[in-house]
Amino acid sequence: MKLPGNRGEKEVLEKCMGSTMKDSPLRLAKIIAFFVVFVSGLVIGLATSSHIYRHLTSRASSSFYMNRALNSSSEKNCSIVQKCEKVECLSMGRFLRPSNLSHGLSDMELFWRASLVSKKKEYPYRRVPKVAFMFLTRGPMPLLPLWERFFHSHEKLFSIYVHAPPGYKLNVSTTSAFYGRQVPSQNVEWGTVTLADAERRLLANALLDFSNERFVLLSETCIPVYNFKTVYKYLISSTRSFVDSYDDPSRYGRGRYSRNMLPEIKLAQWRKGSQWFELSRALATDIVADTKYYAIFSKYCKPSCYPDEHYIPTYLNMFYGDLVANRSVTWVDWSMGGPHPATFEKANITEGFIQSIRKNETGTVCSYNSANTSLCYLFARKFSPTALEPLLNLTSTLMQF
Repeated sequence: MKLPGNRGEKEVLEKCMGSTMKDSPLRLAKIIAFFVVFVSGLVIGLATSSHIYRHLTSRASSSFYMNRALNSSSEKNCSIVQKCEKVECLSMGRFLRPSNLSHGLSDMELFWRASLVSKKKEYPYRRVPKVAFMFLTRGPMPLLPLWERFFHSHEKLFSIYVHAPPGYKLNVSTTSAFYGRQVPSQNVEWGTVTLADAERRLLANALLDFSNERFVLLSETCIPVYNFKTVYKYLISSTRSFVDSYDDPSRYGRGRYSRNMLPEIKLAQWRKGSQWFELSRALATDIVADTKYYAIFSKYCKPSCYPDEHYIPTYLNMFYGDLVANRSVTWVDWSMGGPHPATFEKANITEGFIQSIRKNETGTVCSYNSANTSLCYLFARKFSPTALEPLLNLTSTLMQF
């Protein structure tokens, strides 16, 4: 190491050393400050990392338990599905007899589907003809226990369809014949074409079951006056449909006709009748398939015309007069006058009263399969909820069900 040899060099060296001695406290302070900042950053970093770790761990744990719960639920669902009967969407059974009446079809789509008719007369299965009981209701069905008793033990010979106001759910047990038998519905107003819409909607839904051969329209105030076997045989064996259709020259008949219906519908073809009809499958299909004449009624048969009393009677008179009995199988009492028939309460229900309907004691003789008979009515209306108890008391002794 070379030592300073002269005075000049010593002075220079002393200046350098003096400067270094003066800068030492400042550099030390900088080092300490840097160390403090470094340590602080390290502490903050560790704290942040710990928080993030706990957050991620918590998320992972939640996801783990959620996945386990979902997997457990899926496993349970899978076990349920495995126990369910395998359903083939294109099976013949589902095509011939839809088990679920719920669907999203519009009326146009529904009527098109229901109008499909096979050209083959033979069926690819053993077909047992059924009667479709179609209930057009305003909501509750207070006489339902009577109908339950009527249908009991005849499950393979009938189908039930209920058109109730949208949103209304029929409250019945899962063992009831009415369970799950509501069809998709729309609002209905008395005296308007919406009533005829509902009738055709019921027919179309019932036509989806290829086993249904006869179709009878009823209300929540209707009752059966004979047992199921008698009703079934009477309808299935009939060569004609039971639709009330007659020429009424008064203002309540011809007076409702509109000349705007010309030339398709003439006054001479205009007919009136009770809306409570009974139809064969062939006529029901044709009514659902009709668009030309129904459009005319929808346009020109406005309130005070009552389409439900004129459309089906007129249409069938125009094209299928020979296939219609020109009478209804539902008894109604119009003797009180007015726009609505008489309603029968508890006090009116006696064995003699029901027997008079059954035997048609008014003296009227009707035609059945080209022969005269006194058995003209299978059903009757209108009956109030209070009539249920005495009616149930007569089922075993008089009506035999």
